[in-house]
This record gives sequence, structure tokens and C-alpha cells, in this order.
Amino acid sequence: MNNIVYVRIRPFGKVYRYLNNLEVELKKGDFVVVEGDFGLTLGYVVKVSSESENSLKPVLRKATQEDNEVFEKNISLEKEAWDFCLDRINERKLPMKLLVVESALDRKRIIFYFTAEGRIDFRELVKDLAAKFKTRIEMRQIGVRDEAKLLGGIGVCGREICCKTFVNFFKPISLKMAKDQEIVLNVLKLSGICGRLKCCLRHEHYDEIEEITQDEEIITQEDKEPEIKKLSFIIKKTTDEELTEDTSGGKDESK
Repeated sequence: MNNIVYVRIRPFGKVYRYLNNLEVELKKGDFVVVEGDFGLTLGYVVKVSSESENSLKPVLRKATQEDNEVFEKNISLEKEAWDFCLDRINERKLPMKLLVVESALDRKRIIFYFTAEGRIDFRELVKDLAAKFKTRIEMRQIGVRDEAKLLGGIGVCGREICCKTFVNFFKPISLKMAKDQEIVLNVLKLSGICGRLKCCLRHEHYDEIEEITQDEEIITQEDKEPEIKKLSFIIKKTTDEELTEDTSGGKDESK
């Protein structure tokens, strides 16, 4: 029986290693329920291994029909949360752009991803959301590159952008890479739809493209998502004193 399984939590996201101590052998493509950074979530197996390591979080169970039905119902909840949040943003005239809403499998947490030019005071918005959905609410401000990865799009090459297709996380890109490839240094032509330097400048410079498409980018469970710039959360039935706000030190892609 395989001891270690590699699970992708969200489409085109990172891959995490989990311990398979179930009495069921898992194979590539199986859907499983695991504990992610944001609570219970549904992921799918991209690789299995016979490695032996006991320090990893375990796979909770192989996804059942009930889990799949809950996941489908959560999609409706996310759409409702999106519409309500967008309405409150417009009502409060907050200078922010709502991108994606995600719900934990057990609905104990709903995460709202957004972009904004600067720091946003969204405490009243979070109170509105918590009162409406009676669960823990998190607002996550992300950078423009992560916005492109979440929303997708078509590049100037005519293909879907790399970050949406196969890039798991962003690596540094510089104009020197374009110089080494003897590309004309026209910033407009070197920029992707996110307004930052194109990911393919790095792929073609280091000849990484074949490696990326053949091997999954694997990280440990201790590694955190890099895109988060600010984090604020509130739990149901809070008072002003119970409202907490925290800032996470992710890389700022807006510069």
C-alpha cells in the first residue's frame, strides 16, 4: 500500500504531501478529503509513493458521494457569498475588487480573495458577511500576478496564460533574462496581462518548461501560500472588542 500521496488542493495550485494510513489504497486521480491551511477541503491525488514518513498530516478519507454532493452545494454557497459581498462592497463604496470566493468543505470558513491599490478598512464589511453567513470570514488581499492566475486569460501567444495552465507558484523574473535572450527591451511587449514581466521569459531563459510540465512542484505542509498580503478574520456573534486583524508577510506583487 502507498504510504505517501501527493494532493493538489485547488486547480493549478500547490501540491502537498499527506500520509495515507487508510485501509484503502489510493491512486492517481482519486479525490480525497484532507485538512488544508483553511480547514477541511477536497483535493485530488496527483502522485503516490511508497516512501515512509510519519510526520505528515494524514489523509482523512477517500471522498465519498456525500462529500462530492457537499462540494457541489458549496459552489452555490460561494456564488451567494460572491453576490452578497459585491453588493456590500458597492454599498459601502470600498475601493477593492472582489475576485474569488472559496468555502471550506465543512462550511466553517469562507475566504474572499480581492485586490486593492492600498490598505482597506473592511471591518464593517466583514461584520456584514459574518452576520449573513454565521461562520468564520477571511478577507485575503492578493497581488496582480495571483489575480491573473485565479481568473486566467489568453496571452499574446494565443494560448492560455502559463500561470493558469501549469505554473504552481511564481519565481523571480528580471529584464536580464530578456537581455540574455537578445529580446528587444520593450516593457509593454515583455509584460503579461497582469502588467508584470511574462513568466515565459524565465521558462525560455532557464529551459525550465520541459521540467515543469513533466514533474509536479512539490512542497511540504509547513510551506505557506506566497500570495497572501493581508489577512483579517472574524467569527460569528462578535463584538467590536472581539474583532481581530492580522497581517501576513507574503511577497507584495503590486510593486
